[in-house]
Amino acid sequence: MTDLTYFIKELPSVKAGLGRVLADAAAACVEISRAIDRGALTGAMGNRGERNVQGEEQKKLDVISNDVFIEYMQRSGLVAGLVSEEMEAPLFLTSKLERNTAEPYLVLFDPLDGSSNVDANISVGTIFSILRCPQDISSLDDESFLQPGAQQVCAGYAMYGSSTMLVLTVGEGVQGFTLDRDTGAFVLTHPDMRIPPDTHEFAINLSNYRFWESPMQNYIDDCLQGKEGRRGRDFNMRWIASMVAEVHRILIRGGIFIYPIDSKNRKQGGRLRLLYEANPMGFIVEQAGGMASTGRHRILDIAPEALHQRIPVVMGSNNEVETLTGYYKR
Repeated sequence: MTDLTYFIKELPSVKAGLGRVLADAAAACVEISRAIDRGALTGAMGNRGERNVQGEEQKKLDVISNDVFIEYMQRSGLVAGLVSEEMEAPLFLTSKLERNTAEPYLVLFDPLDGSSNVDANISVGTIFSILRCPQDISSLDDESFLQPGAQQVCAGYAMYGSSTMLVLTVGEGVQGFTLDRDTGAFVLTHPDMRIPPDTHEFAINLSNYRFWESPMQNYIDDCLQGKEGRRGRDFNMRWIASMVAEVHRILIRGGIFIYPIDSKNRKQGGRLRLLYEANPMGFIVEQAGGMASTGRHRILDIAPEALHQRIPVVMGSNNEVETLTGYYKR
């Protein structure tokens, strides 16, 4: 069976440096998986009683996962800077870079996506995005991270559920690996993952219906009318409140994940973060044959303006995303 280490070595487009960073990201996810598994035994469940830079209640495992990912990202000496959902400002690692590297990387990550679910033993995950350094490391600043999603060299997520999986792309399709806990290796179990172009399943928090724009309300109304409505078929609704789990289900069997802009989050620009949530997941979805949009624009084309910028998100089965964006065009 093919494991992650062998797979990385066999990809001609993956330079040795990127391979080392990716291997460290995978190792960090294994460590986070262990921390989650033992959370109730080590007293790591529950809230810290503090809020992060996003104004969200921090779980103990949010901080543990953040610290683990930072620790592992320093091991290769090839990561020049980090941005995390849990940190207000970037962490620059230029003093730790190897002198002989010609291509250091920037890493952006959400250490524990869907952490509000962790105490209920519902699937959560880690999301990461890897970018090239756009300039000499001596002049790195916040703007160095503000690159459109189309410039990502790698994106991935780990899902901690019934098994721990690592799903990633380096721009050559999407591969899914399952953690073999006996050996500690990620084994290729889902090669060349593809999202079916059509679906009868949508994922959205329907309780926010009254806050949505009219195009979104109209789309959901038509889905709910089923075979008797203009869509001419019945739909199922799913909602896990974990982006990783929602997108993973879509990769396995199709669907559409929606977190629209509404009157509650309009001032923020949306709900989900562009750089370390929407961009990496959008890259994965597109590489699997799906679409990733705000409802009005392709996500990977957006020029970021801030590290923690938020946007609306619509991603999943190609034909269904096209149908939904048509409601906005009308």
